[in-house]
Amino acid sequence: MLTLQTTLKKTPCDWEGQLAALATPQPALVLVFGAPAFFRNPAFGATLARAFPGAAIAGCSTAGEISTAGTQEGNCIVTALSFDHATVSAVATDLADMADSRAAGRRLASLLGGNGLRAVMVFGQGVRINGSALVDGMTDILGGDIPITGGLAGDEGAFSRTWTLGPGGVSERAIVALGFRGERLEFGHGSFGGWSPFGPARRVTRCDGNILHELDGESALAIYRRYLGDFAEGLPASGLLFPFAILGEDQAVTGLIRTILGIDEASGSLILAGEIEPGGYLRLMHASIDSLVNGAETAAESVLRMCGEPSAGLAILISCIGRKLVMGDRTDDEVEAVASVLGRGATLAGFYSNGEISPLLPGVGCKLHNQTMTITWLSER
Repeated sequence: MLTLQTTLKKTPCDWEGQLAALATPQPALVLVFGAPAFFRNPAFGATLARAFPGAAIAGCSTAGEISTAGTQEGNCIVTALSFDHATVSAVATDLADMADSRAAGRRLASLLGGNGLRAVMVFGQGVRINGSALVDGMTDILGGDIPITGGLAGDEGAFSRTWTLGPGGVSERAIVALGFRGERLEFGHGSFGGWSPFGPARRVTRCDGNILHELDGESALAIYRRYLGDFAEGLPASGLLFPFAILGEDQAVTGLIRTILGIDEASGSLILAGEIEPGGYLRLMHASIDSLVNGAETAAESVLRMCGEPSAGLAILISCIGRKLVMGDRTDDEVEAVASVLGRGATLAGFYSNGEISPLLPGVGCKLHNQTMTITWLSER
């Protein structure tokens, strides 16, 4: 497997020339993670299609970009992969609205087909979507044995407009999936947070899918504002600093986190990135920079346990925008932690997202995550 990478700047002065350098040998897959400004440019999708006519092209807008050189803002990371043995196909379906999320997942998985499918990556829009329902819909069709990884697009923290890139070009509505096939394909994954719970566990007394109306019989928004104090003035963006831990029936942490995508003042509710269980328990969380960096390192170590010692390959890093806000100008620390574990043979590409998708553990069903560092490893034996 050969991996080539370039960074595009906002001004399209030499996009054609930079992309031409990635076109030989002809890539099978081109991953594109860029700032919203690229996706608003009407020439962007057509330029990529001309540069890579035979490739599956997929990606999304970001809240920050990740490459082998570290973290960036306002640029676009383009990574081209040429496989020796594996094959990849790209499919897409439009999401009608949030209520369509599970059905959209089922449509997407049906388009991929199951014959010889080894693994799936998915990129979804980052607003007006129920990410956990999307994953559940895909699992309905694919079953629990096919690993699904990926993430939800970002828009630099605005939570207003996001874009994906797929077979139909740039879209604000499409969800895009990549299906990987081939016996020599090595597909690993790891996901970990590093957040710590605080405050009491609170029971979900009223919710509707990913809309949280009440905790302990009180308005969820009112409780959340009370805990945030001065940070409440910055909602919904400041909610990224204080996600919810989903607890089990024994009120123990399950490893799943839910972040806030929006608030509804009229109903006093919180709009979360994924579904929560009626009658379940939630607890607020916070984090330090060191704990998040340690979490990224743990995610990389999970990849190694699946795939063995570091070798040449591509690590796709999808980290939550909430982590970026906490780390500030130290975002490179978590990327460097991953690079140190995976070794010099690893090319890094990825983005800061509105949600991450990965199994919690090998052999365990795929879930939507928030506030994690999620790593997907691609190589060939």
